[in-house]
Amino acid sequence: MNVFRAPGEVPAGFGPSVVVIGKFDGVHSGHRAVIDRARVTATDAGARVVAVTFDRNPLSLLCPELCPDPLSSVDQKLELLADAGVDATLVLRFDADLAGLAPRAFVEHVLVDALGVVIVMVGDDFRFGRRGAGDPALLAELGAEFGFDVDVVGDVQGGGRRVSSTWVRDLLTDGDVEGAARLLGRPHAVAGEVVHGLKRGRELGFPTANLSPDAEGFIPADGVYAGWLVDLGPASAPSDTRAPVTRYPAAISVGTNPTFDDVPTRQVEAYVLDETTLDLYGHRVQILFTHRIRGMVAFEGIDRLIAQMTDDVARVRVALRA
Repeated sequence: MNVFRAPGEVPAGFGPSVVVIGKFDGVHSGHRAVIDRARVTATDAGARVVAVTFDRNPLSLLCPELCPDPLSSVDQKLELLADAGVDATLVLRFDADLAGLAPRAFVEHVLVDALGVVIVMVGDDFRFGRRGAGDPALLAELGAEFGFDVDVVGDVQGGGRRVSSTWVRDLLTDGDVEGAARLLGRPHAVAGEVVHGLKRGRELGFPTANLSPDAEGFIPADGVYAGWLVDLGPASAPSDTRAPVTRYPAAISVGTNPTFDDVPTRQVEAYVLDETTLDLYGHRVQILFTHRIRGMVAFEGIDRLIAQMTDDVARVRVALRA
């Protein structure tokens, strides 16, 4: 998938393109349904599928107090869009200049001049341009002028409710990673570099890979989870030279280690089942959450903690075999 960071990076004569526009936070099943529709349309039109998105949630600039934590980083989003079959993504820097752009200028400079758009797909709540002045009706008017069609795509429903990034975020906040996975169409993931921790897990017989505090992706509620650790290789290596990825079954802990009360911030750590000598320091890994085993609690004494961790691992094995 080609990635452009500004309209000026798009090669001359790039079109024709079928464009889908949105934040694409988490690239959930609703987003993927729109992308699938765009792929069919693009095949019929002999065009590319292009996603237009932003380097941050526009609310972070327009209304910071209402801006939620993202489900995925920009890099994660790009990987997910590529997996969904998008041919190219234009990541627009959402700053004061873009926020102040008139709807007509956005259409002319981004969609028409840069991307050679023939069809634009948006939701019925789509807004664009300065102060959200543009809507699907105005987009259709501009399309008639500039020679492209507009397809307003209805919401994807699940369980009688609109599938949305907000719903996914609410489920993860409650620790319901299985419910989140149903909306995402895959297990939720966080990613980051493995760093040195307090090594207490090793002392207890359960050595863990600790993710750096700046891990990418929305971290679910504190607790113990079943899932997978995917080793993406040394973080310092260029992505196109890394060895093939390896996936390991894992028991995952999220929280502040309340038994010892010596971890000031929430951390994500994963114990790879039956691996006591695996060296992942300095590697970039992805942690996939598949099942919640229990909430996070403090234990009275090391022996009770070890007994609980042993039971947790047994339950993780059962969950991953299900």
